[in-house]
Amino acid sequence: MAGLATSFGSAAMTNSIGEVEFYDCLFIIGSNTTEAHPVIGGKMKRAARRGAKLIVVDPRHTELVDYSVLWLPLIPGTDAALVNGMMNIIINERWTDEKFIAERTENYDDLWNVVKNYTPDVASRITGVPEEKIRQAAEIYANTQQAGIFYTLGITEHTTGTANVMNLANLAMITGHVGVAHAGVNPLRGQNNVQGACDMGALPNTFSDYRSVSKPENIALFEKGWNAKLNPKAGLRTPEMFDAILAGDVSTMYIMGEDPVLTDADANHVRKAISSLDFLVVQDIFMNETAKYADVILPAACYAEKDGTFTNTERRGQW
Repeated sequence: MAGLATSFGSAAMTNSIGEVEFYDCLFIIGSNTTEAHPVIGGKMKRAARRGAKLIVVDPRHTELVDYSVLWLPLIPGTDAALVNGMMNIIINERWTDEKFIAERTENYDDLWNVVKNYTPDVASRITGVPEEKIRQAAEIYANTQQAGIFYTLGITEHTTGTANVMNLANLAMITGHVGVAHAGVNPLRGQNNVQGACDMGALPNTFSDYRSVSKPENIALFEKGWNAKLNPKAGLRTPEMFDAILAGDVSTMYIMGEDPVLTDADANHVRKAISSLDFLVVQDIFMNETAKYADVILPAACYAEKDGTFTNTERRGQW
């Protein structure tokens, strides 16, 4: 999978929530929106009633399928192949935005060298979606000026999640569906204030503003601003932490606002790992399954008991 490059990059929506009901095409992939984001899902249903064309990509028959003009029930985990197949068709049919590509992207030839192999036949065999449906989705999306992509954890929470996100960005860019009203790439964040937490640097490999911990200039900037010596080594992601416990590299853990024993896909793996810790602290507003393994349990203040800001999925900061 090759990626184009342009000026937008964080995992926030390129457009506002208020625009949702005024799109003419909504390409919804990996998102059961009416269940997970009911306000936005309601706006999508309004858009459909107004005449917008909804394309729903989901293995399951979700509520939005009933409002769609096209449902692509792909084999789980084949999202990248589907999007590559759509881009193959769009490029071959010359439905691309050549001006946008020339002025605002890089590495277009590298992208084509990958997607040229995903002919409709190949994409159909990988995804289980009929060729004609893939072609219809490509034609509707590419040839509708006000077309937006909407996705959530059904795209990102895969081993190929990063590639999936890049592919959707590529799809938007080759058609010029970025940087204008009612056309863009709109990830719907999966947890309350996860956007704000990421903006502020609550990630293992970035400081605030998504600045990589591996770049010396970022280290120097934040060491000066925070008046502290900083570690240039990226931290571990959640699955890597549990692997590191079992490998003997992590002996102590502090878990707050998270219940991995209940929510992690491989609960047995998590239980085995945290049972192996020398010391575990859990801090939460409720007693949870993970806390049952803790050496120390600490209380926490919920959002209504403290002051602060939340940044929602459209990047709106709220007190």
